[in-house]
Amino acid sequence: MTIQVHSLDQLDEAAEKLMAEFKYPVVLFEGELGAGKTTLIKSLVKKMGSKDEVSSPTFSIINEYDCPAGKIYHFDFYRIKSEEEALDFGTDEYLDSGYPCFIEWPDRISGLLPEDFHRVKIISEEGIRNIFFD
Repeated sequence: MTIQVHSLDQLDEAAEKLMAEFKYPVVLFEGELGAGKTTLIKSLVKKMGSKDEVSSPTFSIINEYDCPAGKIYHFDFYRIKSEEEALDFGTDEYLDSGYPCFIEWPDRISGLLPEDFHRVKIISEEGIRNIFFD
């Protein structure tokens, strides 16, 4: 599935379309710096009913949000140097929790990813964001 987003006003609608397709709790978000990964995750977390403030976990590595169905975990592995470092944060336990895990920069922990996951790739060109989902 491909979704084209021309403005931030369309992100909530894009989030709803993505959520309707989710079958697995682990969702990988790929895209260049500034592509809109965190912004899309903010919209998803809001649509999942969380009232928590969503921010990039670039320095904390993981943020946890409360929602009516339980927890949502938001990872940013940009600063991770090794999979062992990610294990020190308990990444494997979060991934096995069954709760939604939204992961930015998943290539840094490819050996730790479960067999089943979704991939969201965002490509931003000339102010238009193309969101590819599988």
